[in-house]
Amino acid sequence: MYWYINTFLWGRYAGSTESVLSQDLNILEDSEDSLDGLIKQLRQIRGDLQVRADDFTGWSIGARFYPLLYMLTRVWKAKDWGTGIDLSQNLLGKLSGLQIHHIFPKSKLYEHDFRIDEVNALANFTFLTQDTNLRVSNKDPEKYLEEFAQKHPGVIESHWIPRDRELWRYDNYREFLAARRELLANAANEFMESLLMGTIPGFEEIVRPEEVQPPVIPGGIESEEEELQLQECNNWVKQYGLPMGEFSYELIDEESGNLVAILDLAWPDGLQEGFSKPVALLLNESYDTYSAANKAGFIYFTDEESFRKYVMNDVLSMEWPVST
Repeated sequence: MYWYINTFLWGRYAGSTESVLSQDLNILEDSEDSLDGLIKQLRQIRGDLQVRADDFTGWSIGARFYPLLYMLTRVWKAKDWGTGIDLSQNLLGKLSGLQIHHIFPKSKLYEHDFRIDEVNALANFTFLTQDTNLRVSNKDPEKYLEEFAQKHPGVIESHWIPRDRELWRYDNYREFLAARRELLANAANEFMESLLMGTIPGFEEIVRPEEVQPPVIPGGIESEEEELQLQECNNWVKQYGLPMGEFSYELIDEESGNLVAILDLAWPDGLQEGFSKPVALLLNESYDTYSAANKAGFIYFTDEESFRKYVMNDVLSMEWPVST
């Protein structure tokens, strides 16, 4: 498990895999201590296998360390804030499924002019049960974190939330991210060291890889190029007096309350609120994302030009392309 987790953390097989596989297969064939040899090979490439705070600077569910955050939540038994129960991999019943939770709510962060990569920073993510996630909604962290801390002492810290209450304020958001990255890195290194030694302190059950996989949620912005393209399109919409869309819109199933997809750029109330259907711009997404958007009643577009044509012709009743 120690070797396996390190391979995906550091992208051992993310590039050209043929030569890498050959190297590792040779170690397996030629060495009596083949597992030690594989780990040594990783160390030679990396220098060391220590997780550092900067490794948690990624953003969106496509970040390389996102699965590790989910795994830490499960194996270290982080506690649900609303109920105080352990969020272990053996959690059963309706509470077994975990939802992504933004510690600082997205809508409030956008109001405070934070960038999309800051809003969706990995250090702003945690996992909660559906009931607790819905209960928190978009409340301010300095209020709801304090309530949960008093109701269930220790539950906030179990998610590696800094104890300093001043960091729970919007004007200290960047300092909050930096402090939480340090806590996450420490937890990750303790976890990895325990795997290397063959034990996980305080954890008696067998950890099965298939039970600690993160939930697969289709959609989401996965590159800086996509982000810039979406920002440009959003600014273009604003020039015509229309409301700006919401980045990385979380599409929730109304019946189950589960997160089913993340839409790159969405207008859930339409471009003319109350008079038009929900609209989304989805770049380089999968069929599952398109299907979820369609099922939720969204008109969606997969390229910027078709979206702009829709805005001009159907929303503004103007000619497309725009005359110069």
